[in-house]
Amino acid sequence: MKAVAVLTLVGASSLSGCSNLPGSGFLRKTVEPPAPDLKGIQFVEVTEPVARQLLAQRSTRLFSETLGSAEANTQRMGAGDIVEVTIWEAPPATLFSGGMMDSRSVLSLPRTATTLPEQMVNKEGFIRVPFAGQVPAAGRTPTEVESEIARRLKSLANQPQVLVRLIRNLSSDVTVVGEVASSTRIPLTPRGEKLLDALAAAGGVRQPVNKMTIQVTRGKSVNSLPLETIIRDPNQNVPLQPGDVITALFQPLSFTSLGATGRNAEIDFEAQGITLAQALARAGGLQDNRSDARGVFIFRFEPKNALSWPRQPVGVTPEGMVAVIYRLNLNDPASFLVSQSFPIYNKDVLYISNASLAELQKFLNLLGSIVGPAATATVLTR
Repeated sequence: MKAVAVLTLVGASSLSGCSNLPGSGFLRKTVEPPAPDLKGIQFVEVTEPVARQLLAQRSTRLFSETLGSAEANTQRMGAGDIVEVTIWEAPPATLFSGGMMDSRSVLSLPRTATTLPEQMVNKEGFIRVPFAGQVPAAGRTPTEVESEIARRLKSLANQPQVLVRLIRNLSSDVTVVGEVASSTRIPLTPRGEKLLDALAAAGGVRQPVNKMTIQVTRGKSVNSLPLETIIRDPNQNVPLQPGDVITALFQPLSFTSLGATGRNAEIDFEAQGITLAQALARAGGLQDNRSDARGVFIFRFEPKNALSWPRQPVGVTPEGMVAVIYRLNLNDPASFLVSQSFPIYNKDVLYISNASLAELQKFLNLLGSIVGPAATATVLTR
């Protein structure tokens, strides 16, 4: 009888400490409403409307939508460009002397060609031509400047013809910085350089393509897109405009997998983004022997306007974010479809809760480790 009393006492004390059994985290019922300890935290069931709304809010606008596909007119000159002006006159030429004879005239008559020293378009946008004065060049094409110079010299020179060459294009360029082999400035030409041309001219990116994001700053507009998307979709390889700044960003994204999964770890994923279904697969899925399929949780901070929050008033962090616990019930077959559209984001925490039976099994194992030696000792004392 003494042995039975001892065993009963041990069992009772073990039962009272069942909630203190070692484990990898909390049970599903710990966070399900109405959990008293989760004030200020929103609890949201993952459904198709919720997944669709989050996906729509977080969707990235394509470069073809934000930057367009219009090619820049890089032949228009600007302040800082280096130009060369050559003037031909029909004999007898007296305005420009000391020139060379040019036999390429359409009339097959020798003409005198005078090439002026190279000069820079000044900050006011002018170049200087003898006898023609200050000629506006900024915002004009070489052909337009040629016509202007010829018009001004018409009453002074004999049948003047003018050629304006853009020697160095310093105003129509783009800047490439960030995780590239060599940050550089690339002049744009009439060929119409595109985004990938600029990256190639900078020596390419220094990190894996699937972890790179390309940011294009155009004026006050800042647009970003994964490099993988730009390579895969030719429409996103948009023409560049003068003044564009291209920044190659290395953004290693990751989520943390905890609980009854096959892999408890911080798991990287590509800049293109992944879904909850992919995250579960990369975490090794649910462990059959201890996971609760009804307790798949995602912990995240969301903007205040992300959803219509069930708990009012809505508490926010100092950064204006809302703490949210999303739950997915994988016992419902439809949830596997929902998981294919629910997006996973950087710094998310994916947690799979233990099943209650798993906790009971741990308790029985613990009880056996206590009762077994005691029962053996009782038998030996008889």
